[in-house]
Order: sequence, then structure tokens, then C-alpha cells
Amino acid sequence: MASDNIEVKIEKLLQDIIESLGYDLYDVRYEKEGKDYYLRIFIDKSDGIDLNDCEKVNNAINDILDEADYIKGQYFLEVSSPGVERVLRKENHFKKQIGKEISLKLFKPINKHKEIIGILEEYNDNELTIKLEKDLIRINLKDIAVAKTVFKWNQ
Repeated sequence: MASDNIEVKIEKLLQDIIESLGYDLYDVRYEKEGKDYYLRIFIDKSDGIDLNDCEKVNNAINDILDEADYIKGQYFLEVSSPGVERVLRKENHFKKQIGKEISLKLFKPINKHKEIIGILEEYNDNELTIKLEKDLIRINLKDIAVAKTVFKWNQ
């Protein structure tokens, strides 16, 4: 997919800049919605992200993105927090969640379920292992539509 290549190039371009400002670069997504394209930069830090943080990063990277000119057409730049229920897309995202509860939406059902919430027990390049009560289920990464962290709102 072409956007994957752009995302990787932009991540490499911005990683050090964003870290020098005191933030972690959580993810980069280049997506089309309707007729418009969006470049979404997700940043994080230990005590959370606010609007000022997003503005600071936006101002620091805007000219750099224009100069690099990786995206030839018009797009909207969005800088934001990954949120409390974060999308898991990368190896480091999954590895940080081992031993924690995650939510999976699957392309095809496993045991008649297209959505699974369980403890992430193991992760490797091809699959992950989820603990559901007493059962361990291995799920191929290519069968996962969306993986997210789970935030307990009632605690």
C-alpha cells in the first residue's frame, strides 16, 4: 500500500524532531476520507497531551513536511493524542500491552465471535495469543481488522 511507505518515511523524518520537543511519536497515518486526505500524527507523553502540545508539534513539523514534499497532493495535517483506547498497529504497541486487556475486531469470526476482549499473553511477527477466561487463543495478525487497548471507565 502506498500510504504505508509515506507513513514510514514521515515517521523517520519527524521522529527526532518530535522527541526533541519532549514527546513520543506514537503513530503516523495517511488516510483518505471521502475526497480528502489526512496526515495524522499521534503524539504522547507520560502526563498526557493537551491542545497546546498539539499546536507546538504542528508548528514544529509543518514547514519540514512541506520541504520534504513526500505527499504531492493537498492534505490536512492533524496532530493529536492517540487517546485512552489506542489503536495497536506496531510491534512496540503490542509489546507494551503484554499482560494487559486488549480488544480485537476480526475480519472473520473465531468461535463465532468477530470481537474479542482478552489479555494479551504473547506477541510475535505473525500472531498473538489472547487469554479468554481459561482458554488461550492464537490469532494471526492478518486476521485482525482493529486492535485497541481497553480503558476501564468505571474504576
